[in-house]
Amino acid sequence: MPELPEVETVRRGLVPVMEGVQIAHARVNRPDLRWPFPADMAVRLTGARVERLERRSKYLLAALDTGETLLMHLGMSGRILVSGDPLGLFVHDHPAPETHDHVVFDMASGARVTFNDPRRFGAMDLMATEGREAHPLLSALGPEPLGNSFHEAHLVAAFEGRNTPVKAALLDQKIVAGLGNIYVCEALFRARIHPGRRAGRISHARRARLVPAIRETLTEAIAAGGSSLRDYRQADGELGYFQHSFDVYGREGQPCQRDGCGGIVRRIVQSGRSSFYCARCQR
Repeated sequence: MPELPEVETVRRGLVPVMEGVQIAHARVNRPDLRWPFPADMAVRLTGARVERLERRSKYLLAALDTGETLLMHLGMSGRILVSGDPLGLFVHDHPAPETHDHVVFDMASGARVTFNDPRRFGAMDLMATEGREAHPLLSALGPEPLGNSFHEAHLVAAFEGRNTPVKAALLDQKIVAGLGNIYVCEALFRARIHPGRRAGRISHARRARLVPAIRETLTEAIAAGGSSLRDYRQADGELGYFQHSFDVYGREGQPCQRDGCGGIVRRIVQSGRSSFYCARCQR
């Protein structure tokens, strides 16, 4: 599933063709994805102008001049692709419609934004912009890891007394929003913390060390356009390439890349997900 860097990369790719531009025509080609679409979604979106395109955790939020906000989630295999961009940022002409093109926005500029999702685990919803933070998908989210509310004191307090593994704690969206399996593995490697260590038993100093490790990992991943392992594509259809910079994720049995370590990357399964770590330098 796309994580924060992938969703942020898509958001940045969509901003030039969506922000400040009217949706001339919206097409909804099926009644649902993971959940049913809101009533009359195509009608409510057609003619609306996108005032701001934001991200909250792994959700894209398009604030409209109609007083509503469109929430979009990529799910497991969702892609949002741009074609026919008159600004020249995207080189693709409008392709022939595909089976899994479930929602299509023809922008007033001539660009087309297509939500394609073969596995249909994605989602879209419309909500009132005012008070949208109370939406069930947004209300319980913790601070953004690249925002000012995510800091050492927050993480120290959030881990206090927790007997869950640190990896599970970091995947808890109530503690920090947007982190997923890949980037938690990478951040724990940078902080030299074993993914199975109990969160509440990690010293305050080591908890604090996680904050810059998380920020650095995410920032570098965004700069690389995210990680393309299966379905993910940027808005222009190109692959991300942070997967070429993984320190531990997917590298089971390979040497640790930390200078002078000499350890081997191992894999364990935690709550049904693979965790990768260096058996020597992560404690």
